Amino acid sequence: MYPDVFLKLCRIIREKHLLIDTRYIFIEEILAIFLLIVGQNNRYCQVRKTFGRSHFTTSQNFNKVLKALRIFAINMMVKPGSIVPEKIRESTRFYPYFKDCIGAIDGTHIPAMIVGQDTSRYRNRHGITSQNVLAACNFDLEFIYVLSGWEGSAQDSKVLTDVLTKRNGLKVPNGNCFVADCGYPNRRQFLAPYRGTLYHLKDFTGQGRDPNNAKELFNLRHSSLRNVVERIFGIFKSRFVIFKSAAPFPFSTQMELVLACAGLHNFLRKECRSDEFPVELENEIGHLLRLLKKKILVHFLKVKNNKERLLMHGEIQ
Repeated sequence: MYPDVFLKLCRIIREKHLLIDTRYIFIEEILAIFLLIVGQNNRYCQVRKTFGRSHFTTSQNFNKVLKALRIFAINMMVKPGSIVPEKIRESTRFYPYFKDCIGAIDGTHIPAMIVGQDTSRYRNRHGITSQNVLAACNFDLEFIYVLSGWEGSAQDSKVLTDVLTKRNGLKVPNGNCFVADCGYPNRRQFLAPYRGTLYHLKDFTGQGRDPNNAKELFNLRHSSLRNVVERIFGIFKSRFVIFKSAAPFPFSTQMELVLACAGLHNFLRKECRSDEFPVELENEIGHLLRLLKKKILVHFLKVKNNKERLLMHGEIQ
């Protein structure tokens, strides 16, 4: 994350009173601790050495930031609109055939740490313990809706049914739809491809592998549109490396992490339109620490000067 974007995030969180500075630690530092854990999959012991904090302080502040970003994520979710997306409107491949599509929907598996008798329910078809996360996104690589916490063994169609029946579930504007793969039913709000017909982009890659009929042509263009949700999952997992392995937290925390990081993704997407998301290197961590020390010093001087001014006017004793 670029320093100016990081400072803007801190400013927004401070202005919304999602977190507050304390006498001993500032928002910039606890947010940096959180980002190092989710962005580089650093463990508490590594972060403790970097910031010189105790295990208790690191854990306590991590959970404070998680709670704040979970609230922040609610406001960062993009509202689905009924306007024809530019990606479709500007392409003769998609317009007018997909003019009612406003995004794509799919599920992804994130490794999960499960203890007790529920382990078997969370084991997916690859034999890995995971949570099934359903997400809807627009064609600008922004999340519209995210649902985490379903068992890895759950079918995508079952998860979708849960999403549509929740009070705060996914709301699809009338007359619009999301493109979805064959794992979801073809219904009014969700457009699935033709079954039993070539579909994936790799099926049409190479010489002499062009679509042979209308159904294959439809599936090719449908797959090209739906690819956006595969891209957003790839970006999400590359940016937040913690999701590449089972996070050592209670399962409720693992669920909240997905939602909080989805909100962060949308924020970063708005601030950094490029698809390139640089990973913080050691020198960037050092720069961030110097930035934090400077911020703390400036804040201390402001507080000190303010107290001296109040003492001069007899406003405090």
